[in-house]
Amino acid sequence: MALQPSLAPLVVAGDPTAPHTLDIFLDYTCPFSAKLALNGIQTVLAHKLSPRGQYAGKVKVIFRPQVQPWHSTSTLTHEAGLAVLRAAPEKFWEFSIALFKNQADYFDAPTLHLTTAQIRDSLIALAGTIITPEQVEKVKGLLRLGEAHPNAGTAVVDDLKYTIKFSRQNGIHVSPTVLFDGLVANEISSGWGEEEWAKWLVAKVQA
Repeated sequence: MALQPSLAPLVVAGDPTAPHTLDIFLDYTCPFSAKLALNGIQTVLAHKLSPRGQYAGKVKVIFRPQVQPWHSTSTLTHEAGLAVLRAAPEKFWEFSIALFKNQADYFDAPTLHLTTAQIRDSLIALAGTIITPEQVEKVKGLLRLGEAHPNAGTAVVDDLKYTIKFSRQNGIHVSPTVLFDGLVANEISSGWGEEEWAKWLVAKVQA
């Protein structure tokens, strides 16, 4: 599947030039997305697709940000992820993992009485545990509302629009959703572990 060059760090596992592609649509505030990110991508796929793994050079994983507006902070968390991607691309996946691990802080109830600015500040503080102070300043700038127009959004709004439009044109409605070489793989579950992924990869990867 296509990926605009500026968002290349969304390839979070495997060789970016690999012939097979797993597009994995995840929402930072979705518990099932967290399971797939932490147990599927980080624990299993990152190892199997690594340079020394069984599927080195054969499969890549693209993390597709899937904003789900029924989760009230979904847009804000994804903006933060995209800001880190711009400011510290080499730390994007590490920040994403940290955000998935701390996603409960951004659920509806804990953020009910927080302002948008307070939630952004919390996300910036989380990023600060991973990236340098200089990079944190860049993230702050990217998440600052534009001054040219009262409804212009942040500096990563175009990246956010790209990810949302990509999901919409491909008919992606919920997270997690996984595409393999462009087709929906409904059989893949967020609860899969080593055994399930191993069987699936053997059956699917031909290159």
